[in-house]
Amino acid sequence: MPALYGAQNLLMTAVGVAVLAMMVWALVDCARTRADAFVAAGKRTKNFWLLLTGVATVIGFIFVLHPFNLFNLAAIVAAGVYHADVKPALKAVLGRSRGGGDHMGPYGPW
Repeated sequence: MPALYGAQNLLMTAVGVAVLAMMVWALVDCARTRADAFVAAGKRTKNFWLLLTGVATVIGFIFVLHPFNLFNLAAIVAAGVYHADVKPALKAVLGRSRGGGDHMGPYGPW
């Protein structure tokens, strides 16, 4: 039975580290993006997203060993919204496409 607890703790730590990596990725991407792109994409300001992803990263760091609590779940949602909604809009405004390629066919993007 103690081996099972050890495996569960290892899995929880791995999930916590993965979630923290996602939050750090959101914060770094936000910090590297120009401020005018956020306004042009129709999203909140860069300072708002820096604050939100920064707080999410701090919360993720604090709860890295216990990733499934209310505070960390809220931080996961904040970083997830940045990745799923804000980042694609910023890429569209900045002209960066997914995958690094151009993805333009003879009749438009594909």
